[in-house]
Amino acid sequence: MNGEGLVLLVRQLAALPTKDRVRVIRSLPPEEKRALNAAWIAWAHTGQYRPAGDWRVWLIKAGRGFGKTRAGAEWVSEIARQRPGARIALVGATIEDVSRVMVEGDSGILSVARPDESVGWQRSTGEIVFASGASAYTYSAEAAEKLRGPQHHVAWCDEVAKWRHGEAVWTNLMLGLRLGERQQVLVTTTPRPVPLLRRIMAMDGLATTGGATRDNPHLAAAFVAAIEQEYGGTRTGRQEIDGELIEELPGALWTRAGIEACRVRHAPALVRVVVGVDPPAGTASGDGDACGIVAAGLGEDGHGYVIEDASVVGESPEGWARAVVACAGRHAADRVVAEVNQGGQMVRSVLERAEPSLPIVTVNATRGKAARAEPVSIEYARRRVHHVGAFPQLEDEMCGLIAGGRYQGPGRSPDRADAMVWALAELLPGAVGRAGVRTL
Repeated sequence: MNGEGLVLLVRQLAALPTKDRVRVIRSLPPEEKRALNAAWIAWAHTGQYRPAGDWRVWLIKAGRGFGKTRAGAEWVSEIARQRPGARIALVGATIEDVSRVMVEGDSGILSVARPDESVGWQRSTGEIVFASGASAYTYSAEAAEKLRGPQHHVAWCDEVAKWRHGEAVWTNLMLGLRLGERQQVLVTTTPRPVPLLRRIMAMDGLATTGGATRDNPHLAAAFVAAIEQEYGGTRTGRQEIDGELIEELPGALWTRAGIEACRVRHAPALVRVVVGVDPPAGTASGDGDACGIVAAGLGEDGHGYVIEDASVVGESPEGWARAVVACAGRHAADRVVAEVNQGGQMVRSVLERAEPSLPIVTVNATRGKAARAEPVSIEYARRRVHHVGAFPQLEDEMCGLIAGGRYQGPGRSPDRADAMVWALAELLPGAVGRAGVRTL
């Protein structure tokens, strides 16, 4: 069977239910079974392929279950086949992690060995001897000094975001990575905002691949659907499932942990609903920033509940006005609070043309966005405001607002966050006050 036929067979097998897939594989001739087992390149999915080019560090930054371990084990095995006598470092958070996951795991080095390859593993000494004569040695990130002295050609570093003494371990590893003419390191990790990962991401000669848990076609669809329903859009989900690096900015009005603490699945009965609107700067042409549209309600418990981020991007004035009307209709809002700094009376007229009966209140901001948001952030800190579900883009903007300072992104303006502030200021006037706002 040639390479193209093998790839086609793998794709057909991947589309079958597990029971049928097993039946088909068992029916194959022995030589085709061996070829199929050895055809890693045919089974791999995007993000697991080794990058082209002259890279020194390859970072696979991805969600859990993406296939990082399999990619690492296959890469190490390929190095061992191609470079007899190579010395390979295997570094994990603990020595148990290296042994149990990187070497002995379901997707580890022993599991990916070809049937005709002998791989000698001595757990007591932490050494692997490959058929080619290449050797791999295990190291723990809890013992940085163990990497002071040994020399290696290449290294596989797993879950660096979990390393307790990451900076020291990495420094010792890199200083000992001096054998051969082309030294390379593969880093596989689910991202966390730790100094070592930032350091690696800023390196020259870095190649990065990765993706989300859902990108692995070999995972059960029911499992992926379940974790998406449970964690999708939350900080945990974006980090552990989507493989995003979620940063915290010093001095931010909101932190990710603070927002998570305020997240709920359902709101109580709502006595009021308000839609906040921050029209785009290019109101007249529709080519400005996003139009922030956020619905929030006042619960029977006196707390505020953010219930929808209906913001739109790139819409004409008529387009974003229709989005406002639709949001207000979905939630039976009794008020729409719209900022008019950018568009003046045009904002009101655009909204009234879309729906003449829309209960509009226009406001004119007299202070900056961060200053207006600060009283609302205090109510979050008091656990008096909650998010019903997850609003990733809105929450990113909230975490980019700096106390007493400027907005740090993403994007150039926190339109969603500003719309949320307008809605909550209307719902909780006694708590957040009306400082910096003039009602028109």
